[in-house]
Amino acid sequence: MDPGKLLPVYETLFRAIGPLHWWPGETPLEIIIGAILTQNTNWENVDKAITNLKQKNWLSLKKLLEIPETELAEAIRPSGYYNQKAKKIKIFVRYIYKSYSGSLKKMAGQPLEKLREELLDIYGIGPETADSILLYAFEKETFVVDAYTRRILIRHGWMTKEATYEDIRQFFLTHLPRDVQLYNEFHAQIVFVGKHYCKRNPECEGCPLKGYLRKDYQQSSTGEMI
Repeated sequence: MDPGKLLPVYETLFRAIGPLHWWPGETPLEIIIGAILTQNTNWENVDKAITNLKQKNWLSLKKLLEIPETELAEAIRPSGYYNQKAKKIKIFVRYIYKSYSGSLKKMAGQPLEKLREELLDIYGIGPETADSILLYAFEKETFVVDAYTRRILIRHGWMTKEATYEDIRQFFLTHLPRDVQLYNEFHAQIVFVGKHYCKRNPECEGCPLKGYLRKDYQQSSTGEMI
């Protein structure tokens, strides 16, 4: 792909889909908790877990620090892997208190790359979760790469199967203007296409990116892209 076409791809998606106002969350903390809970599950399940936390009035750093891990796990049960995720949340909250005196504002004040390295050193925070926190909660200029992003880029011939998470992230950062809102919307558009068109068994008809599909890509009799 000519890197100069990356912005037109976004513009094509935006015209077809419109603004999506992602990520849902009323506060940076809610967005951070959502980023951890959404690991290995869909947003509908995350939303149920966050609703439980809100109903219990637990969606604050102080409450998340104080409540027993077992009770937190039960509250976030709808998100799946709830014991692991409760542990991740507790470790994350303890880190904020230890390193930033319990202040997300202080944490957000760190330079992007320094903060990204810190997040990646915290148990349970991988690249996708870290970049989700940085972009959506702290409004830092980074791009989130998920399974939809990888699938769409490979199918359209813009990346090879060998591309790493960082290869794909840098592809967006290098060839797009540095703009938090652009990164926010572009990723949301990609997720929309991944959910509605570029599925495991693709439904290319009607997809805004149909015109960008590589001509040498075909579908097998089972619908899988080959």
